[in-house]
Amino acid sequence: MRLSPIREFALKALLWLPLCFVVWFWLAPLWVQPAVALARMMLLGMWNELFTAVVQGGEILDAGGKVVAHAGYLVQLTTTVVVTIPAGPGGPGGVGVLEPTINPMVYGYSLPLFSGLAMATPLNMRRRLVQMLFAFLAIWLAQACGVVAESLKVIAFDSGAEGAAAAARAGLAPNAIAFAYQFGYLILPAVVPAALWIGLNQAFIERLVRPAREPEGESRGQNSA
Repeated sequence: MRLSPIREFALKALLWLPLCFVVWFWLAPLWVQPAVALARMMLLGMWNELFTAVVQGGEILDAGGKVVAHAGYLVQLTTTVVVTIPAGPGGPGGVGVLEPTINPMVYGYSLPLFSGLAMATPLNMRRRLVQMLFAFLAIWLAQACGVVAESLKVIAFDSGAEGAAAAARAGLAPNAIAFAYQFGYLILPAVVPAALWIGLNQAFIERLVRPAREPEGESRGQNSA
């Protein structure tokens, strides 16, 4: 039985999307490199009074602060914010600079989402590669913006009075940071791949919505017979 074009596309997308997500997570350190490089340029170029280093690769901690794993896709930030470290079982406490860890993967699931849609779309290899290259560049830029917004959010809202004061000295408005973080976390990762796929495949979508019909003359001939 021959499937309709829209059902065929849905079936292919259902098969391609899980595979794309597996490859994306398996090679996570590779996929985040461009976004991390862009985020580093923005943070160190625009807010060098707050950030001194942006390094890919970080440690995963448990609830007690113990290192349980090292992940190459994480981003380790070094800031100029001086914070007080309370005394605890692990040490006597003291004073140190804030070094938060950011997970850029939460902003990057647009990559496998667009890849699955592109692989399910009937395109020749050259056109598919061009679409994916253009889309990846846009997605990496959106992902970098998400990393930047979260980095600023960590300083302004998650680092106590010291961080809030440092953000204020840098001229950052709390409402603007909150909006940028919510927009980068909730909106961009979901909307960007869908908007890119729709914009790049309008002809295919038109065929799905309005499938070709038989010529009227041929229909009349069959009916008269």
